[in-house]
Amino acid sequence: MAHYKYDVYLTKGDNAQYDTIYSPGDINPNSGIYRCEGCGKEIASNKSDPFPPQNHHQHNATQGNIRWKLIVFAQG
Repeated sequence: MAHYKYDVYLTKGDNAQYDTIYSPGDINPNSGIYRCEGCGKEIASNKSDPFPPQNHHQHNATQGNIRWKLIVFAQG
């Protein structure tokens, strides 16, 4: 889970971009912190970069495929 110290730097958002799920290799539409829905691993990813490939980390059968979801949007 992402952590922060100063809440003055974060604003709660309710945009649909937080609900979109991305697959390995998809092109990232927003810079920010993404969380894998299967295992909870987090990454920082820049806009227009591809998400890490399938072999970035491994899942067991119960975790399913790697699926990235935006948790902190980096407005630039």
